[in-house]
Amino acid sequence: MPWRISSAMSARHEFVLLASQPGANVRALCRRFGISSRTAYKWLQRFAAEDVAGLLERSRRPKHSPTRTAAAMEQCVVQLRQQHRPWGGRKLQRRLQDLGHVQVPSPSTITAILRRHEQLDEAESEKHQAWLRFEHPAPNDLWQMDFKGEFALHQGGRCFPLTILDDHLRFALGAAGL
Repeated sequence: MPWRISSAMSARHEFVLLASQPGANVRALCRRFGISSRTAYKWLQRFAAEDVAGLLERSRRPKHSPTRTAAAMEQCVVQLRQQHRPWGGRKLQRRLQDLGHVQVPSPSTITAILRRHEQLDEAESEKHQAWLRFEHPAPNDLWQMDFKGEFALHQGGRCFPLTILDDHLRFALGAAGL
């Protein structure tokens, strides 16, 4: 069976060969190779059981996903999206609820479903950023002052908190109750 040996694979193989030597200091080898002792002993066990094949990279994908959206619901999402191309996750969720579907996924899950079924154009998505934070290039270029609502005082009257912050650092320079 031909294996493609990557640099990570050869490093694992080198580690296992060194660690398998009589009197080898596994902890010192772990520090040298930059791995945890848990990983080291896992590799040693796999190597003892399966030889070099035990050192190959394995899938980290879960064996089952109990909370994954049902295939029928995914199909409903995709079909509704094909009927209404401009709609996103929130609007599709609302429409599915209005149509009487139960256990409708969240808008973020609907967006993930659309992405998984290649129903989203990433270039189009980038045009619709929710917000772009404005920031001055250097500290003390611009300070922002803002009243943060109001609240009642125990002695009577109202308090209006004023905040002052540096626009570059987002550092609060002051807060005063007026």
